[in-house]
Amino acid sequence: MEYVTAVPHPRTQAAASARSGRRSLAVALMCGALGAAVALLASRQRWAEGTTTVAGGVFPLTAKGSEVTGVPAALAIVGLAALVAVFAVRRSGRLLVAALLALSGAGTVAAALSGASDGGVLDEKAAQTSGVTAATAASLSHTAWPYVAAAGGVLLLLAGLLALRYGRLWPAMSGRYERSGAPRPRAAKPLDPDRPEDLWKALDRGEDPTGAGPA
Repeated sequence: MEYVTAVPHPRTQAAASARSGRRSLAVALMCGALGAAVALLASRQRWAEGTTTVAGGVFPLTAKGSEVTGVPAALAIVGLAALVAVFAVRRSGRLLVAALLALSGAGTVAAALSGASDGGVLDEKAAQTSGVTAATAASLSHTAWPYVAAAGGVLLLLAGLLALRYGRLWPAMSGRYERSGAPRPRAAKPLDPDRPEDLWKALDRGEDPTGAGPA
C-alpha cells in the first residue's frame, strides 16, 4: 500500500514564495509610487473656496492644499524615500523601513481628511484682505482634492503593509563592494605558456614564467 504525503516539496514551496515575492513587489512599487505622486499632486490643488467683503464688494478667496496643511506632501516624500530604502536594508532594518512607509501612508490619510473641512486658512486670508481682524470667510466650500490626497495615502499604506508582510522575500541591493568599501579583487588570469606575450609580461613583472618563483 502506498502512502501519499500532504507535505509540499521544498522546491514547490520555494517557487511559490518566489512568485508571491515578485507579485507583492510589483504591487507595492506601483502603489507606493502612485500614492506618493497622487498625494503630492493633490496637495498643490485648490482645497477650499470662499468669499469676503471688502470696500469694492465681494472678493473671492481660495486655498491650496499646501496652504491648508503641509503634512500630506511631506509624508508622501518620506514614504517615497522609505519605499526606495526598503531595498537597501535587510532583516530588522527592512521591517523598520516598511513600518515607516506604512505610517507615512496612515499619516497622509489622517492629515488629508482633517484638512478636508478646515477653513482656518480662508479666515486668515479674509482678515488680511478686508483689514478686519475678526473677519471670516463666507460661502465656504471644499473641493474633492483632500480626498484624492487621502486616496494617495491609502496606496502608500498598502505598500507599507505589503512590505511588512512580504518584504523578506524581496531582493536587496547587490553587495558589489565589501565592507571596507573597496571592490573585490579579481582572480588572477592563469599564465598561458603557449602565448609569448604572456611570458614577456611575466618577466616584466619580475615573475618566473616557469612557476619556480620570482625572476
